[in-house]
Amino acid sequence: MSVQDEPPQQQGDGERGSAVVEFIGTAVLLLIPLIYLVLVAGRLQAGAFAAEGAAREAARAMVTASSTGQGLARAHTATAIAFADQGFDRGAAHEPGVLTFECSADPCLTPDASVGVRVRLEVPLPFVPSGLRGWVPLAVPVEAGHVAVVDRYADVGG
Repeated sequence: MSVQDEPPQQQGDGERGSAVVEFIGTAVLLLIPLIYLVLVAGRLQAGAFAAEGAAREAARAMVTASSTGQGLARAHTATAIAFADQGFDRGAAHEPGVLTFECSADPCLTPDASVGVRVRLEVPLPFVPSGLRGWVPLAVPVEAGHVAVVDRYADVGG
């Protein structure tokens, strides 16, 4: 075979098909963090909905109760239901510091008194192992508040 019988080599023949591999590699590197960001944003939005709904319903449950003890129990139950509706642990509603009340009068259910409720929820980041959460705080706190007024003509036992 002579030199003239060989087909002429085109420039860049050694890199044929590498553009597809580079595109797929780059797409995966950019797409995975973007998908995770969307998942985190979705969980944070669910946490905000849960906290807002829990605060509103806990305040309503408190001011419509016939006694302070009954109101507290109903508020904790309403908070647990609001958390469960958004996929969070129902038991978190009974942890200390999650549900706090602030009353403008003593006793709390005095007619025309206002009852402020604050709900704090720790939203864990998705797909983070629980062992790692013990070392580094990997949860975003979400808070919401609501104020309700006890009915002026309410018959409450205190």
